[in-house]
Amino acid sequence: MFSQNPVFIPGPTNIPEILRKSVDVPTMDHRSSHFGDILHPALAGAKKVLKTESAEVFVFPSTGTGGWETAISNTLNPGNKVLAARHGMFSRRWIDMCGRHGLDVVVVEATWGAALPADRYEEILTADRAHEIKAVLVTHNETATGVRSDVAAVRRALDAAGHPALLLVDGVSSIGSMDFRMDEWGVDVAVTGSQKGFMLPAGLAIVAFSPKALAATETATLRRCFFDVRDMGRSQAAGGFPYTPPVGLLNGLKLATGLLLAEGLDNVFARHRRIADGVRAAVAAWGLELCAERADIRSDTVSAIRTPVGFDATRIVTHAAQVYDVAFGVGLGDVAGKVFRIGHLGALTDVMALSGVAAAEMAMVDLGLDVRLGSGVAAAQEVYRRTAAADLRAAA
Repeated sequence: MFSQNPVFIPGPTNIPEILRKSVDVPTMDHRSSHFGDILHPALAGAKKVLKTESAEVFVFPSTGTGGWETAISNTLNPGNKVLAARHGMFSRRWIDMCGRHGLDVVVVEATWGAALPADRYEEILTADRAHEIKAVLVTHNETATGVRSDVAAVRRALDAAGHPALLLVDGVSSIGSMDFRMDEWGVDVAVTGSQKGFMLPAGLAIVAFSPKALAATETATLRRCFFDVRDMGRSQAAGGFPYTPPVGLLNGLKLATGLLLAEGLDNVFARHRRIADGVRAAVAAWGLELCAERADIRSDTVSAIRTPVGFDATRIVTHAAQVYDVAFGVGLGDVAGKVFRIGHLGALTDVMALSGVAAAEMAMVDLGLDVRLGSGVAAAQEVYRRTAAADLRAAA
């Protein structure tokens, strides 16, 4: 059934009409020079969103999961040690993928709701005097828990330890919505996808490799074929693809990056922060708590909201979908049934966010939770009234 209501899942996100139309293109000869007119601006725009001048961007027909595989298969050898923290569903899945590729994963366990422990990373890296660890994995924004980790702190940990390991970062639910500074943070491989901050349908894995990561591709022996960045790089440089490209999605990426850059990245980040602040105010007004343990690690793209002990949070998601035709995110993994998630990223405005807050509020009241109808909406309205004008003045 087609719904005119916006979605409030943390991806895929709402698609602006202009981007929906940009993906709808007639068949073209992707081996002609016209394809390069789509591809090269899309890659250049992605570089600017990632805030890198030195990295090379590759785009594969895939999703963020394919981007993870691209990152490890092009830079590592079987049996290599990698360091990763397990503190949510998506950090857990990347760890699982590494194990399936025959890598030796040093896992740091953390609470679901906590950020990546950069101090523990520094201890492990400092103790690794033989430099057996070849890569460090970071999930910048853990979508399952609504937690943002400090990528810059991990770079500082690597530098303090004098460790040469590659820094691989999953920015699938952050890049294009939250500040990401690839060059400044010394990120070697950044991974994202088309279906979140870029406001497009799922189908593109967008990865960027630093010069150091590109050098590693020449000695890496993990098997790769479809995701070989060397093949992709040669083809992209010539304005082509090593196989049939998703022309419509690439045309959408060209326009999506243009829209983000035209809005201004700082304005994009401020908009996401403002909308997130409104949702967080609503949560407090409901008398509920976020999964994120501290205010300074709260995600600006998704809020995971804890429900009272003994109440199945999935009921809220199911009820909202069945009665109000509004989609929220269920809890995943260790927090399944304990949280529901409100995604507030991509093509979203204050007014759209208010409709999501209102729908969640109605569902909770319907299900008997001790929530006063209108309380969360009013709290979010106060945030948006107070900050929207200030953000507009700052953007002018």
